[in-house]
Amino acid sequence: MMSLNKVTLGEVVKKQYLYKLKAYSGVYTSLMVLQAIALLFAFSAMNSYGTSSESFSIDIKYYSVDIVVALTMLWAFISSILVTTKAYRNDDFSFVTNRLSGDLSNFAFLGTISLLGAITSLLSTFLLKVMLYFLPSTEVMYFSTLQTSPSVIIKGFLATFLYMLLFAALGYLVGTLVQLHPLVKIVLPVVFVGLLLFGGLIGRVDIVPSVLGFFFTEASFFLFFIKVIITAAVLLYMSAIIYGRSEVRS
Repeated sequence: MMSLNKVTLGEVVKKQYLYKLKAYSGVYTSLMVLQAIALLFAFSAMNSYGTSSESFSIDIKYYSVDIVVALTMLWAFISSILVTTKAYRNDDFSFVTNRLSGDLSNFAFLGTISLLGAITSLLSTFLLKVMLYFLPSTEVMYFSTLQTSPSVIIKGFLATFLYMLLFAALGYLVGTLVQLHPLVKIVLPVVFVGLLLFGGLIGRVDIVPSVLGFFFTEASFFLFFIKVIITAAVLLYMSAIIYGRSEVRS
């Protein structure tokens, strides 16, 4: 007997997305562990200098959570690769699904972990301040930021989220390529290291630094936003096409 209930694509994607938020709980644990380790490294001052006289001495140290943000981007990259593995892909068969709904639910999940990574990495700034404040060796502690206007804070948060999303999309593509053939696991790192070390010898162009500079040195926030959104969309679209074709061949 055929069911008269018609399930829409949106309902299937929603169910898969909510399922993945609960089933993939391991990524949240790894995020907490990684950021805890990063905070320990953040205790080491990035720059410091001091001066003294007969009546006083000043020791100035600069701290930053840049390492927390960097390691969180690495976490987003690795977590996205894990989502493409067969064990995770097979979870989609628990639902009445197709490739489109599976990809859309994965994209929504990647956006969620990117948002979570951006929020927690930025909140680590306040946690670092609290931890430094209670250091027993600290007599006077002064925290300052160059700009604290709401617009700057919002742009900083959006930029962090976009970086997380970009690395998540890249990881998703890499994971999809790895599923094509086991040799890809070896070829991709070799190509990356080769471009990093010898890219300057190919037409005197440093390929990897140029690509990184394309995103990380953009002065206009609007252009940066457009670059990341388009690049992430292209990476995710390529992943969906590659996975779809590989599934047909199998």
